Amino acid sequence: MAKATKQIIRPYGDRRDDGVVQLSFTLPVPLSEKAKEAAAVFTRKMGFTDVKVAAAESAADSYTFFIVYARSGVSLDYAEIDVPEVVQKKMSYDDLNKFIHDKVGRRIVVFGACTGTDTHTVGIDAILNMKGYAGDYGLERYPGFEAFNLGSQVPNEVLIQKAMARNADAILVSQVVTQRDVHKDNSRQFIEAAKAAGIHGKTILLLGGPRVDHKLALELGFDAGFGPGTKPSDVANYVTHAVLKKMGKESADAHYQGEPS
Repeated sequence: MAKATKQIIRPYGDRRDDGVVQLSFTLPVPLSEKAKEAAAVFTRKMGFTDVKVAAAESAADSYTFFIVYARSGVSLDYAEIDVPEVVQKKMSYDDLNKFIHDKVGRRIVVFGACTGTDTHTVGIDAILNMKGYAGDYGLERYPGFEAFNLGSQVPNEVLIQKAMARNADAILVSQVVTQRDVHKDNSRQFIEAAKAAGIHGKTILLLGGPRVDHKLALELGFDAGFGPGTKPSDVANYVTHAVLKKMGKESADAHYQGEPS
């Protein structure tokens, strides 16, 4: 296979390849001129130059939130970036429902929840609830799906037990809170619970959230990951093809239109 042509890229600030980036972070000090200088010093210690503290606001007692502009000398070859992607043939709402009726022959059962201590349901609600997201219907609206949204702060074991009781085809785990990588820790605990319950490798396991991508989900043991901007129809299409592969009605290495080469 011919090697891809190099595509060197740098951040775009005011003009192409100027390397200017915007950073935001919080330091555990009260707002003051000393705090602003500390933010600048901290940014320079990370290797940035031309540092400008653009904004500083008190975030809480003895905490200050900063927005900083700075220049990075780092560049990378975009052609060398290798990330596994969820590839699917995207069908419309009506076409997908007919496809499920014709090919699967029954409703696809999906359970989802924000598990662990996560209280933020915005992601799982957008995917599963009837109204959906950005004009895209949620799975509850699809005649081809039977969707159950268990809400937030659901223990991993409870989500698994309820899904198993209905012979669910797929389980969606949403993780919005990411402080100290708690989303990764909880996701690993979910996978361990799924293995203990005997459904890992059998039930389709999906992970979603603002700091989730397909590569991370695979590394954690899930079948697929969906990040920011995912629409319900993206998940619906993926789950349908995954179910057909489990049923042996589609090849495990089947490819779809729009697949990156």
